Amino acid sequence: QVQVVESGGGLVQAGDSLSLSCVASGGGFDWYTVGWFRRAPGKEREFVAAISRRGSTTLYADSVKGRFTISRDAAKSTVFLQMNSLKPEDTAVYYCGARGGSVVTMTPSDYRYWGQGTQVTVSS
Repeated sequence: QVQVVESGGGLVQAGDSLSLSCVASGGGFDWYTVGWFRRAPGKEREFVAAISRRGSTTLYADSVKGRFTISRDAAKSTVFLQMNSLKPEDTAVYYCGARGGSVVTMTPSDYRYWGQGTQVTVSS
């Protein structure tokens, strides 16, 4: 069983950048497809980006396409989310989810393992 921990959140101004990390323990992280999701206050968890277990396939929400980049480093068992040109509407708790296999999906219930989240706040 894999455990994931997110880090890298913080308070930034609109237009700034942040890089989030999702570090896995428990072994076999390269067997998992990983997704980033976020939950803003009063809203449901929404898909942000996902990457297949070998990194060959990525998927982005329309709202972040062109601004966010997801990548992974197998040697470090880490998935990154580089967030550029941040907007106030990007403010949310960001979660990392992992699912077995290589199919990339946007549905939170498809991901089995979750971290506790990291807060991202973008001021205008």
